[in-house]
Amino acid sequence: MTLVIGSVTIGLVLAMLALGIFISFRIFKFADITAEGSFTFGAAVSAALIAGGMNPLPATLIAFLGGMAAGCTTGILHTRFKINSLLAGILVMTALYSINLHVMGKSNVPLLSEITVFTWMENFSHRLSGQGTAYRILGWMVPGPDLWILIFCLMIVVLVCGLLYWFFRTNLGTAMRATGDNDQMIRALGVNTQVMIILGIGISNGFIALAGSMLAQYQGFADVQMGIGMMVWGLASVIIGEALISEKSLGLVIAGAVMGSILFRLLVAIALRWGMNPNDLKLITAVFVLIALILPGMLNKSKKRSLIRHSHA
Repeated sequence: MTLVIGSVTIGLVLAMLALGIFISFRIFKFADITAEGSFTFGAAVSAALIAGGMNPLPATLIAFLGGMAAGCTTGILHTRFKINSLLAGILVMTALYSINLHVMGKSNVPLLSEITVFTWMENFSHRLSGQGTAYRILGWMVPGPDLWILIFCLMIVVLVCGLLYWFFRTNLGTAMRATGDNDQMIRALGVNTQVMIILGIGISNGFIALAGSMLAQYQGFADVQMGIGMMVWGLASVIIGEALISEKSLGLVIAGAVMGSILFRLLVAIALRWGMNPNDLKLITAVFVLIALILPGMLNKSKKRSLIRHSHA
């Protein structure tokens, strides 16, 4: 049960990564590789500030704003300087690698002895029910701190999803969605699509950096390499969520991204538990995303062929 609780917790933390990828990839059709740099940037900024004695709450907020700045930079390179979206993301991601090293001062910053938001939840659990307390859930004993950390992450994700749902139904959010759907139409209505893209990619990377910050605090360290493969991880979560949620309404699609992140993390945990080599994790993730991208098209072609055969028969 501890494995399940830990996997669901990490899945909830990385759900913010999935939501960020959802914004850039699905709403703006923007293949933003900046995610791999901004994820680490969020972790580096919050870790450096917390290690320097700052309260973890403003440190996490600053990490979010740092991710937004990185995303806006990518958006500016793409819209103002007409650089290809993929190349703009690669340029910012590459620059962020050196920036992350400067922010941390070294390749790894430990946080095990520092006060983080998860330390607050552990202390809350101890004050509430005492140290060593465990709760029985479905016949399994779950340590109190693990349970309260899970509840805390769930509350944060629900809050973020609610804010996103509200935002994308405002005039500004609707303009962003319309920019991704039909930029010529929304431009004819007087909307500055360049500003919409810059702001949207900024928000996307803000959530990605927030996920990096939360993961660093949860696992107790920030590492300069921790963002590698996170773009594919977020894509996998979004694709799984779309497979789970056939309905395309905004609220369900947002919920689907969260569900996809949790399910994908559970699948990874099960695979590792069954003896999968951790070195193969990125390879298997990439293969899984490839299959998930190809399979819907193959199924649609198969359905069309069967319909044609039935019509001729």
